[in-house]
Amino acid sequence: MDQAPGSRQDDAQSGLPVCYRHPDRETGIRCTRCERPICPECMVSASVGFQCPSCVREGSGTGHAPSASRPRTLAGGVVTADPRLLTKILIGINVAVFLAVQVRSSLLDSLMLIGQWPPAPFNPTEGVAEGEWYRMVTSMFTHEAPWHLAFNMLSLWWLGGPLEQALGRARYLSLYLVSGLAGSALSYLLASPGTAMLGASGAIFGLFGATAVLMRRLRQDMRPIIALLVINLVITFGWSGISWQAHIGGLVAGVVMGIGMVHAPRERRALVQFGTCALMLAVVVVVTLLRTAQLT
Repeated sequence: MDQAPGSRQDDAQSGLPVCYRHPDRETGIRCTRCERPICPECMVSASVGFQCPSCVREGSGTGHAPSASRPRTLAGGVVTADPRLLTKILIGINVAVFLAVQVRSSLLDSLMLIGQWPPAPFNPTEGVAEGEWYRMVTSMFTHEAPWHLAFNMLSLWWLGGPLEQALGRARYLSLYLVSGLAGSALSYLLASPGTAMLGASGAIFGLFGATAVLMRRLRQDMRPIIALLVINLVITFGWSGISWQAHIGGLVAGVVMGIGMVHAPRERRALVQFGTCALMLAVVVVVTLLRTAQLT
């Protein structure tokens, strides 16, 4: 968000587990009995879901957990035919808003994040503090400069696709939206109320944080993602006109929710995962209300 004017290393970059029998093949599907990752060649159809060859040979138990109605991702999400569908939709929304702003530039004033406007001694009539809460969401999908849009959408494709495949759609969408809102909330709290901000960078940094957590969970080489994150942080604090508050807010939220997503105990997985997202959303609401009370 800016201020407005075929090797194991490849596996690490994608963030996906590999088949336990074929280490060179990525997969988002796990055995419904032992939960080891399996590729299409190793999948054996069961009454519900798929099993690995080892579990089929053992032939013990019922063959699947009661809740395993479909193949599941690492985080418990449902495996889908198009694992990048939501990422494509999010990119499409960002591009559509960008084109709308290019056609009608006056839209920018209504969509970007601004705490309060005009500044004293004038009577403020616009901004989040004046009841325009929607700006915290619309600013996440708004870009003015083509290079800004291109950079964020490239990052969204590179990070979002593997995360969507690893987490499942509902968890991935929750991560993206709450991370973006966390970036908006910290910007609203710490930036000057008259400073206008826009861009998907808060959500993108949330994906950075969650990707790092996921790769550590999978014990993959974290050097590529750490190097890329360091470069982005250097740019964040080294260049003027960039809202570092949005980047840090999104990053922290992404790390926290990422931990909840990939380290949740299996028996309470959904409760812990979505509970963590709800907790971060509650923090966003509290921060927003406190800042609004301060400005009004």
